[in-house]
Amino acid sequence: MGIDYWQKQDPKIPLFPDLLWSRPEHKNQAGKLLIVGGHIQSFAAVATAYSAATQAGIGVARVMLPDVLQKTLSSFFVGGEYLASTPSGSIARQALDQALYASNWADGVLLAGDFGRNSETAIFLEQFSAHYTGPLAVTKDALDYFTPSAESLINRENTLIVTAIAQLQKLAMSAHFPQAFKFHMDLLKLAETLHTFSEKYPINLVVKHADNILVAAGGNITSTKLEAEKPVWRVETAAKAITWWIQNPSQPLASITTALIDQNTAN
Repeated sequence: MGIDYWQKQDPKIPLFPDLLWSRPEHKNQAGKLLIVGGHIQSFAAVATAYSAATQAGIGVARVMLPDVLQKTLSSFFVGGEYLASTPSGSIARQALDQALYASNWADGVLLAGDFGRNSETAIFLEQFSAHYTGPLAVTKDALDYFTPSAESLINRENTLIVTAIAQLQKLAMSAHFPQAFKFHMDLLKLAETLHTFSEKYPINLVVKHADNILVAAGGNITSTKLEAEKPVWRVETAAKAITWWIQNPSQPLASITTALIDQNTAN
């Protein structure tokens, strides 16, 4: 007997084929994505996100990084934009106005990660997520900044988190969610817990369990079995998921699930 809130997607056969057939034909109809992240020691997450979003068919992607990287990356990210940075090379709180101004252009924003650890960056991310009301995807160490005040993120409308089990466990504990996300829970129990969690909070979730990636939205669950193990998956998945979501804003579960078909064929 099946579970009415849980659908399983074959990695080669989309659950929502209409989304594949109705993709925008022209780049100017395919959405605008703002990607934010990086610090002095790493910009890999931003580079990966930009590449994955382009591969997934975003119309236009812009990147924003701390200005300490400008000299290094000016030729790599042609047209890249640079935000005020802290003395340690992370994004500073003074960058908020510039980032919010850029977000007015975007159809969605991805906080891609590699933010480092800095109290000013924490303020920047908290205030940005509070003031920006459009579709927002959060992954990698960007999520860690929200752990102390998880409810500010998981109660935010238009939010997607792409998370490891360990991060989801911490977010749920911070929010005093009564059910625990555990490392060794089986797929059925994880689906049940995600069902309850996504009914309680207006959050869209993507989490990996062994060789399955699960999507939760509005109490509904999909799972897609990966054809090959992907130890590094969060940034790429987040970029592709928000690309599809931007292009189908009223169908988060369907669009994010369909993005995983793309994920299976990626390098």
